[in-house]
Amino acid sequence: MLDRRQSYLQIAFNRSLGEVLQMVSMLPKSNRIIVEAGTPFIKEYGEMGIRALKEAWGGYLVADLKCMDRGSTEVVMAKRAGANAVTCLAWAPIPTIDAFIEECAKNNLDAMVDMMNVEFPFEILTKLKTPPPVVVLHRGVDELEGSDKELPLYDIHKIKGLYGNVLISVAGGESPRAVRRTIFNDADIAVVWRSFYDNPQKTADLANEFLSELR
Repeated sequence: MLDRRQSYLQIAFNRSLGEVLQMVSMLPKSNRIIVEAGTPFIKEYGEMGIRALKEAWGGYLVADLKCMDRGSTEVVMAKRAGANAVTCLAWAPIPTIDAFIEECAKNNLDAMVDMMNVEFPFEILTKLKTPPPVVVLHRGVDELEGSDKELPLYDIHKIKGLYGNVLISVAGGESPRAVRRTIFNDADIAVVWRSFYDNPQKTADLANEFLSELR
């Protein structure tokens, strides 16, 4: 499970299965790297893809299912495939999110609730029976195109102030500078993907460059 005393780099993979497995083989063996089976990857390869990625990496693995319904069912599938954490969209019905968090706890998985397109995360968090282990503050990929929308870093301390045991993951900053800023603002996990997707042959160098920004 995740160590609250250190920060992490989460790398999302979304290329073909063969390419992803080759890229993962290039990663440095660091316990500060989290591998993510991205949503497009899962849609194409399903449970088999998650399992293959877990076997190749061996370490902590996030299945980015972006669950919107049948939360408990999707959690069981991810557990069966070997995932350590699963994502659920905060736009899902509150009963779905509650069931998702509960099922993750039963299966010893980290529930990650993704706040993409949620302007006020507290409006969701205060309605939940229990807070998730990880809250994801997320600027979506399509929002990055021709946009100056900032990462919602201002919410990090607010959430941690009210929910002291919650880890904060930030997705949407794709440069080493953005990762440095994310971690400096007390996030626990910085999520990246585009640099790796665009330059699969540079996976090792990119991973080491991003890792150097963690504290």
